[in-house]
Amino acid sequence: MADLLWDDVKCFFDPDLMGSLPDVRVPDASVEDWQTVLDLVAEKGWKSQYSEGETVLPVPRAEAVLSRPADAECPDLRVWPTGDVLAIFRFHAADEVDFDVDLRELQGQERLDVFCDFLREIGRRLGKPVVMDPEGDDGHPVIGFDVEADRVVLLAEPQVR
Repeated sequence: MADLLWDDVKCFFDPDLMGSLPDVRVPDASVEDWQTVLDLVAEKGWKSQYSEGETVLPVPRAEAVLSRPADAECPDLRVWPTGDVLAIFRFHAADEVDFDVDLRELQGQERLDVFCDFLREIGRRLGKPVVMDPEGDDGHPVIGFDVEADRVVLLAEPQVR
């Protein structure tokens, strides 16, 4: 059974409404949570690529990435839970695991299910909520993994167009 039905949430996946790159985040995180996510990516065998600027490197420990100098270029980790869905993790701060997804890749029930599975895997492993905010509108989540419900749920009323 799907966590969310496409017809109920498709407005939240409209790039014109939400911005094409909404912000997905795990608030109140730690360096250990970041490492748990890195370990999960490796364990699941999801294709991934870590880079600092244009340089592709092996995935370091979270502690090493997050202790880089403030003026260093922000590294990213590209993760493909499936061949056609990409999440880009950005190591901005230790206290929030954050990543972007491209809504243009998340159209239809099948892709929505992949996205929900991805959020659920991260949320379950961390035991924390994983929320999606409209691009540039942090603090106003529209969907997210609810730890107690153990599923991805609506966090805002769908907009009717």
